[in-house]
Amino acid sequence: MNFATDPKIVVVGLGYVGLPLAVALAERFDVIGLDIDSNRVRELREGHDRTREVTAERLLASRLVYTADEAEARGADIYIVTVPTPVREDNEPDLRPIVSASNTVGRIIDPERPAIVVYESTVYPGVTEDVCGPILESHGLVRGTNFWLGYSPERINPGDREHTVDRIVKVVAGETPEVADALSAIYSAVTSAGVFRAASIKVAEAAKVIENAQRDINIAFMNEITRIFAKLDLSVWDVLEAAQTKWNFLRFQPGLVGGHCIGVDPFYLSHVAQALGHQPHVILAGRNINDGMSGWIVEQLAERHAGSARRALVMGMTFKENVPDIRNSKVIGVVEGLRSKGFDVTVHDPLAYPEEVRHEYQLELDADALDRTYDLVVCAVAHDAYRGIADEALAGLVAEGGLLADLKGVWRDRALPASVQRWSF
Repeated sequence: MNFATDPKIVVVGLGYVGLPLAVALAERFDVIGLDIDSNRVRELREGHDRTREVTAERLLASRLVYTADEAEARGADIYIVTVPTPVREDNEPDLRPIVSASNTVGRIIDPERPAIVVYESTVYPGVTEDVCGPILESHGLVRGTNFWLGYSPERINPGDREHTVDRIVKVVAGETPEVADALSAIYSAVTSAGVFRAASIKVAEAAKVIENAQRDINIAFMNEITRIFAKLDLSVWDVLEAAQTKWNFLRFQPGLVGGHCIGVDPFYLSHVAQALGHQPHVILAGRNINDGMSGWIVEQLAERHAGSARRALVMGMTFKENVPDIRNSKVIGVVEGLRSKGFDVTVHDPLAYPEEVRHEYQLELDADALDRTYDLVVCAVAHDAYRGIADEALAGLVAEGGLLADLKGVWRDRALPASVQRWSF
């Protein structure tokens, strides 16, 4: 087999991971981007990426072909699956998107044109070969004859313009050396940082899932010391500023840990651990601490807000700064917690799409929220738009005797009137 010379590639799923990858691949290869959302496909054809990961200029200049019709993606040499892998309400892995995508690929592989099926979705070790492989075979395909499996974990960081897909090391793994060779050639053609060949598909899956679990645990430590220092009336930001002068101190920060990766992936690792009879104490302890931050913040705010007036503004709804991504945002826990304490909560976000927030959280964003005053103002997400608010405008948001809660420490150095109470971690 010779897939690396001039392969026809189909990227399945055009979200935060799939779209940047497909656009990069289309600079060197014949690529089709397949997504089940016809509205998403239409927007991309018009040059609009609602994830804001790819500019309109680059979209319109790309040779990438967009489609929502799986028949148009039939008979490719390489299928790259980049669909999300969330968790259910009980925090167990939800493999439905990857199962659905595998069924789609199984239907459109041409048995007379052998293909490599590469998964980039974050999974626990074994999913590619033990779950996805059999699904593909259920469509009358023979593994090792009609298709081969590969894995190359995604490393997209939404909003990060430095570590883009064309600048990062891509881990690749194939079920045969030839598959690994082909994937190495394809991915190395689109990234200046090169590729790393993992020892096996399961090794590559494991590497991906521990990358985000490690970050989750480190942030959990920051969140725990934040709670400890609050009891000592110490600002964790002051403590970190001092500690970071040591050359090998890890520069993690406390906060709400949401999103599709860090807030989800540890549950995939804990799932496979428990299935093997091992109780993952550290992983689950970190998740418990991070998932509890919303509730702790609400208690701190309720305790520090002395007045009876209950008008509250929450600034930011996305899971992190400077992106429109609201998936698994932990800000909703702050909003709901404040409402349970009797606050009338207004939510503002300059980047989140109102219709997505409405659909996901049954919550209305207020575009004019910064034109009024509130008894409690909470900066939950450190968007640049919030960092740049002038002192006078910032003070004007807070009613006489009100509380300004700066969760991310973005306004620590601001000179505000003494009438404005302030609290940060």
